[in-house]
Parts: sequence; structure tokens; C-alpha cells
Amino acid sequence: MKPPPDERRILIVGLGLIGGSLAAALRQAGFKREILACDPDAGEIARGIEMGLIDGGDTRLEAVIEGASLVVLAVPVLAMRDVMAQLAACLDRAAPDVVVTDVGSTKAAIREAAVAAFGRMPANLVLGHPIAGSEKSGVAAADAGLYLRHKVILTPEPDTDPAAMARVRALWEASGAEVLEMDVARHDQVLARTSHLPHLLAFSLVDTLARQDERLEIFRYAAGGFRDFTRIAGSDPVMWRDIFIANRDAVLAALDDFEAGVARLRQAVERGDGDAMLATFDRASHARHYFESLLNQTSYQAEYQMQQHGKLRYRVSPGGGVTGRIRVPGDKSISHRSIMLGALADGVTEVKGFLEGEDSLATLQAFREMGVAIEGPHQGRVTVHGVGMHGLKPPAGPLYVGNAGTAMRLFAGLLAGQAFDTELTGDASLTKRPMGRVADPLRLMGAEIDTAEGGRPPLHIHGGRALKGITYDMPMASAQVKSCLLLAGLYAEGETRVREPAPARDHTERMLQGFGYAVHREGDTCWLQGGGRLTAAPIDVPSDISSATFFLVAAAITPGSDLVLEHVGINPTRIGVINILELMGADLRLENEHEVGGEPVADLHIRYAPLKGIDIPVEQVPLAIDEFPALFIAAANAEGTTRLRGAEELRVKESDRLQAMANGLATLGVEHVLLEDGIDIVGRPEGEGGEGASYGGGHIDSLGDHRIAMAFAIAALRAGGEIVIDDCANVATSFPGFIDLARRVGLTLEEQQEAS
Repeated sequence: MKPPPDERRILIVGLGLIGGSLAAALRQAGFKREILACDPDAGEIARGIEMGLIDGGDTRLEAVIEGASLVVLAVPVLAMRDVMAQLAACLDRAAPDVVVTDVGSTKAAIREAAVAAFGRMPANLVLGHPIAGSEKSGVAAADAGLYLRHKVILTPEPDTDPAAMARVRALWEASGAEVLEMDVARHDQVLARTSHLPHLLAFSLVDTLARQDERLEIFRYAAGGFRDFTRIAGSDPVMWRDIFIANRDAVLAALDDFEAGVARLRQAVERGDGDAMLATFDRASHARHYFESLLNQTSYQAEYQMQQHGKLRYRVSPGGGVTGRIRVPGDKSISHRSIMLGALADGVTEVKGFLEGEDSLATLQAFREMGVAIEGPHQGRVTVHGVGMHGLKPPAGPLYVGNAGTAMRLFAGLLAGQAFDTELTGDASLTKRPMGRVADPLRLMGAEIDTAEGGRPPLHIHGGRALKGITYDMPMASAQVKSCLLLAGLYAEGETRVREPAPARDHTERMLQGFGYAVHREGDTCWLQGGGRLTAAPIDVPSDISSATFFLVAAAITPGSDLVLEHVGINPTRIGVINILELMGADLRLENEHEVGGEPVADLHIRYAPLKGIDIPVEQVPLAIDEFPALFIAAANAEGTTRLRGAEELRVKESDRLQAMANGLATLGVEHVLLEDGIDIVGRPEGEGGEGASYGGGHIDSLGDHRIAMAFAIAALRAGGEIVIDDCANVATSFPGFIDLARRVGLTLEEQQEAS
């Protein structure tokens, strides 16, 4: 909890559960100054004094307003108009810098009450709503922990005084709450759906069943699930009547949506449509799990409307060894594509080895939003019930893809050919990344796409446009751009041809062929004909070579290392990191080579050997574009200078990776020269040998880029001091389990919560 608010006298108007619990929380937080209360029930005031929650009170507002610096209105919503009028008549007797706030669960009605009483919205009135409560009522039920780790939503107006906002925020944070901001209309819509509608349904269900069996005998046979679902029907009926009246329009809109959903489900049950039922149940099940993860703070993927306050820090001790046999998670690129093509295929696609990271889970959830029935994931297994090329349904709202740039760019091509409009959005990091390099060629094909300023997300894709195949020369090699255009080409009239200036990943082409769709290649050009169909096929996702890279480099730079990485994908368009490490002198062998689902895999066995600095061949750059943060650490431990050119694409990843790595290397004391399209990294002096520290420790800002964070984590193996890395939460989006694997092979790594 934060320290108690710096207020001289707090007045709580309405000493029930909410107001009484606020007083209790403030006392527990160490607030020593005066708390007064106003309540129409003198008995409640007496109980509050007896419990030590308040210092005094009265049934009349004008009797306790004198000198109050903060007034909290905790009265029922429909009582607010009268209370606001009373407050307006005597507020001049409060402290000159008085701030007023409230706790009502509908904000538009309270704003209207304030305007009616004051003639305008006062700048010192901050509307708020704590998302907390209980079936109990009255000050006797006051609970000092009621707001602990709960959210309080503030709904400021454009001219609300920032100082008043800060004081109300301090009030709730001292009570242990997390404070968010939202506009009034959005608040009332969200609460109508997530709080008001569930209460309405619980009241209705219990009443319906009770009227069907007047002796209430039916409840003898109800189990715990019924109790949990209907618990909220025990809430205060008068309070909820007032809420439904005050927030009528938003509640009715939520009820309309719910009734439409029930009607669709009823039709599916009547028809015996198992896929439609499964799609609804599975979507709901995973949405419920996601909700639970947010409540328990086990996921860093917050709702994109709400700001993420907490950040994660890595603290890595210097030294350590790297030994053992591990398997890193499934390839993210292939995991994304397995869901996309499986959804568009005819039939059922079984996927093994699916990466259960937040990026690929966001892709999976997006297809659920478009009506695709998907079972899992369960231990890397996913079953996709394909709907065919034209079977996707319009999503109810924007499709959120988290931090997944791959998903957003591939979705842009796939959705450009649909009959309905869609909006693609993502987290704060993704919305800074340029999308013009997919939007521009899609527009040449006839797509209509709107972007935010600078060609950045969100992307608004207008459906129903007739696409035509084009021949497109990519200005730089990019598997995401190529895949985007090929997916759009599935829906285009004629032939779509893409020429790449250098080889880029070919997972999309391989997987399309695996699903029975002909893709042709000649030299640097691949093409396909629109209008075909996909047929479901099994997919076994290899381990991700990008994830394996961090451990390959860890073993390559650490004396005494001996590590095996199992079942790693060695697609020829992805093995730049293997080629580059071998050129640097790494002792790396490929064992147990075989093929699964058209993708070559092998076990990678690496032992320590001294590395030499090299000029990285330009043709290897696109084959290792995502692996360079880790390779920069290899270069810092190599003898001599490593030079990279032709890597300007690193400037437009999750961060400017050239600049971010250069900054981090400078912190560690690694000599380097940064260029627009590359970098020179000066490693260990020639002839020095491979023992001892290669550089110092330091404090690194990863800029929220998972690869930067993991690269500097393995750098600690050869550091002279501790390396502390900030903003590491996004590691979970691409590499779940990284910390556990790092510790298993020999790193000493702790994670800590950064201060808000």
C-alpha cells in the first residue's frame, strides 16, 4: 500500500459498506487525521465511531462539511441528485482547496446530477468507481481489505483539475487499489456488460427457478456451480434497482447482445451443430481463463484499453556454466501459420508442439473471435475445426494481437480478402511499429486499409473489396511481407508474384503446399494462383531456432559448456545463426536430422570453443535477422572485430535493435561503432585467450524488447559484474519458460517487479 493521503479532514457521505470500508482502509494505512461521516441513519454513525473508523458525524451534511479537504460521496446512485444539491448549497464552508469524488457504479447519471446541482462539472469533482463490493451491507460489514488489489476507475473530464486527480488517486492507492482512467461513456458500457448484466441475469434466473417450484425444493439439488453463478443474486435489491434505472441504456444494449448470443446458441442446440456450440464454449472458456489470469496477475498481456503499470526486471549474476539437454518451445512463426491456415482449411487440423506464448495465443483467440472452433492448447496440442476459405465471421470488436508483429502483418493480408470490415490492434509496443510495408502493396492489390499516423496500428481493413494479383518486388527481404501478400493472393483474381531481394523464411510456402495449395518458385520469385482451397493436414511444430539461439550463444561463449538442444527447426531460410556461429569457429554439430511436416529438424549439439570475429556475409543477414541481438553478444566475446552490414531491418523491430544493442554494449564497456545498416563490435584482444570476463556489468533498458532482454541475460555468463535488465515482461510473449530453462542450464537469474 502507498502512504496515507495528505488530507486535513476527510468527509464520507454515506457510511455503508463502501464508505465504511474506505474509512477502515485509511485507518489501516496510517491516516491519523480526522475522518467524519454523514449518513441519514444516526445508528450507523454511532457504530462507525464505536468501531474506530470515524471521529464523528451527523445526519445533516451542512453540520459536518466545515473545513473538509476531501469529500467522498458514497450514497446510492438515485440519491445522488439530492446529495449533490445539498453539497452545492454548503460547499463554500469546506476547505478552499476541497476535492470531491464519488463511488457510484454509473457515471453518466452522476455527471448529470452534478451539472444539475452546480450548473457545470466542477473542476475539483473527480468521478470514480471502486470495482469492489460484497453481499453484506452497512458499516458493520466494513472491511479494511475490500479494495486491496482491486481496481478503481476514475472518469475525469477534459477540464478536471490534475491536482484534484492526483489527490483522489492517492486516496485509493492508500487503500491498496490499482487506479485506472476511462471516459464516462466507456465506463458505463464496460460496467453494464461485466457487472450490471451478470447481476440482472442472476436475479432473473433465481427468480425464474423459484417461481417454477414454489416450495423451493429445486434448490436442494443444485450444486456448487449454481451457488457460484447465482451468488450475486443475494446483493441489495434496492441498490441494483437504482443502478439499472440509472444505467438503463447501456444495460439494455448489453442485454440485446446477450439475447442475440443466447438465440444463436439455441439455434445451434436445435440443429445439433456441434462445431457452432464448441466454438462458443471454447471461446468462452478461454476468455474466462484470460480473465482469471488478469485477476491473478499471472499474465502481462493487459487489456489494451488499460495501461500496464507493473514492469518486470531481470537481475543476472556474473558467471555460470551451460550444460545439459533441453527442448525450447515451438517455433512461433510456424505456430501462427498453423492456426491461420488450419482455420481456412476444409476439415480438422491437429497441431502438435504449438507455442503457448502470448503472441501465438493472441492469434488463436482472434480466430475464435471470427467463429472458428479451436480445442486447446493442451500441452502444445491444438485442434482447429476449419471453416473453409470463406467461412470466417465478423468479429464483435477489434482483433487484439498483443505484441505479435508477425500476426498483425499476416492478418492484414488474410483479412483484406474477407467480406467484412475488421480492425487490428495490439499492445503499446506493437502500435509503434510501421505497417506501411504491408499496407502499401495490399492497396496495390485493391485492398482498402486505414492506418494511424505514420502507417502505424491500429489497422482498419475494409472488407468486400475485389483483390487482383500483382507482381511485387520487395524493397527488402521480409518473410512477413511476403507471407502477407501470398495470403491476400489466395483471395485475389489471377496470379500474385513476390520477388525477394534475398532469401527470407519460407514457412508460409511450405505450409500452403502441406495444405494442398500449389505455390511455385523460380529463383528469387514465388507465386500462386488465387481461388483455390486448403485441405486440413497434421502439423508438428519444430522447436524455434530463434529461441534456441540464446542458448546456442550461451554455450558458445562459456568455457566448459556442453549443451544439446532437441528437435530444432533447421529450415534453410532460418539457419543464418548456425552458419554465422560456424564461421566464427563454434563447435556446433547437427545430429538426428529428419523432416516433420515438410520442415527439417535436428538436435543441435554445441560445445565451447574460442570464437573469432568475422565479417558477416551479407547473404546470411536475412537468414538470421531475429537472431542478431544474441549474435552481438557472441561478437563481444569473440577474438577481434565482427562487422555487420545490410541489417537496416533491425531498426524497425520491436525496438530499434541496432541502437538498443549498441546502448547496452556501451553500458557493459564493449567497444563498437554503430552504422545506419549495421555495427562493428570489437571483442576480446587477439591472443588474450578465452578465460575471464569479457566486459563489465551494468544496468540495461531492454525497451520492452524480449530479444534485447534475453541477449543481455546470457551476456552475464562472461560479465565481470551483475547485469540488471529493465522492462522484461514481453519475454513471456515469445519464450514462455525462458527463465526456468536459463536456470536449468546454469545461469543465475532472478526476476523482480519494478516499481510502478
